[in-house]
Amino acid sequence: MVARPEGGALGDAVRLLPDLLRLVGRLARDATLPGGVRLRLWLLLAYLAMPIDLIPDFVPVLGYADDAILVAFVLRSVIRRAGPEAVARHWPGGEEGLRAVRRLTRT
Repeated sequence: MVARPEGGALGDAVRLLPDLLRLVGRLARDATLPGGVRLRLWLLLAYLAMPIDLIPDFVPVLGYADDAILVAFVLRSVIRRAGPEAVARHWPGGEEGLRAVRRLTRT
């Protein structure tokens, strides 16, 4: 079962999607992270780059919700395996955005 972000967390994820994508790219290129973690991140980037989605992106709000939920799920697994310091080290946004990521991933 996929952990779904609740209420405001989903809105945070959609609003922060550009920073989240940069974060995922930076984490995927971090050679200090375990290989399995980096593989999950690269697979996430490949899925996000694919033109076919579960819910097409042109559907207002819901189109990006599936992407945001998947990003939250993968980041949560990354934090469990690599630690929250890795995410904090690579976070491209401000402190408020990082707090939103922590809420989103429930860490």
